[in-house]
Amino acid sequence: MKINGQHYRTIWLDNDDPRIVKIIDQRRLPHTLVVEELRTVEDCCRAIKEMHVRGAGLIGATAAFAMYSAALAAPAADCDRFLRQAATSLQATRPTASNLAWAVNRQLATLLPLDSLTAKQEAAKITAQTIADEDAAACRQIGEHGLPLIAAISRRKGGLPVNILTHCNAGWLAFVDYGSATAPIYAAHQAGIPVHVWVDETRPWLQGARLTAWELAGEAVPHTLITDNAGGHLMQHGQVDLVLVGTDRTTRRGDVANKIGTYLKALAASDNSVPFYVALPSSTFDWQIADGVNEIPIEYRSGDEVKFLAGIDSDGIERELLLAPPLCPAVNPGFDVTPARLISGLISERGIMKADESDILRLYPEQQSV
Repeated sequence: MKINGQHYRTIWLDNDDPRIVKIIDQRRLPHTLVVEELRTVEDCCRAIKEMHVRGAGLIGATAAFAMYSAALAAPAADCDRFLRQAATSLQATRPTASNLAWAVNRQLATLLPLDSLTAKQEAAKITAQTIADEDAAACRQIGEHGLPLIAAISRRKGGLPVNILTHCNAGWLAFVDYGSATAPIYAAHQAGIPVHVWVDETRPWLQGARLTAWELAGEAVPHTLITDNAGGHLMQHGQVDLVLVGTDRTTRRGDVANKIGTYLKALAASDNSVPFYVALPSSTFDWQIADGVNEIPIEYRSGDEVKFLAGIDSDGIERELLLAPPLCPAVNPGFDVTPARLISGLISERGIMKADESDILRLYPEQQSV
């Protein structure tokens, strides 16, 4: 996607020094565009944990490039142990998103059988770039498969704008390009179908207010920012035609872990007969887990993220403000799980499927025996 008319991906190698990984520091958006350099595994771990990068696909791509950085730094005499240690450090940064472990394990499976350190380094670079390219391609295909859903609603409405509710940011900033939940929206907009997006602010990190709204403005997609709690009211009054969200981990039976608050949107959508779809690349499936509510690990983050708010003041100066009493306790689960029974369908790069094991396996028959 584009920033001020220039195409960007969310992660790339420096043109002059391919040992350097570059990212957009998403903590500084929407007010400042900062391109950050990652040179070590430690840099990548910090970027993931502290949310310089975030979102399922981008976390996976960053982990893949981190393993490339590990290969560059590995000692020739003990490189495999070094790579395994790097993998362990990366997998500990954020526990919920399955793309992270998937990317790390894919790198290990590629690198460990190779004999020379030089071969491992070249393979790590190629694999990281391939994972990034695959992520972008998958999101583009998600847009192609999701477009008919929006087109059908548009026809039923006689060409009036299709009102789509999002939660968090499952846009191109959360992946390498295009995004998952936003990909059908961008595809519809580019096809000339009138759309309007209700953007959940998404406390406590405000990814909707800071990132999704900024993205949509950059692509000239009509949108309106709302509080997290306004979605149910809008659905009750017929102002939402479709809920479209992303996911950080999806079970083989179709349960979905996504940003905290997604479950409440699914309940409201179910109560008001509003279709609720989840968009995801294949790398977000966890084929080892069936029961999402009881098996998906939920990340708990610092309560300070709930108590403090960051932004810019009237003078354009970035500040952090304390909202609650200083000693007020706060709990901060980063994700919740939406059961498959509340989901109208899953949109992946292979097509649309019901959120149940048999239909998921229809599109992923190679996972039958897992």
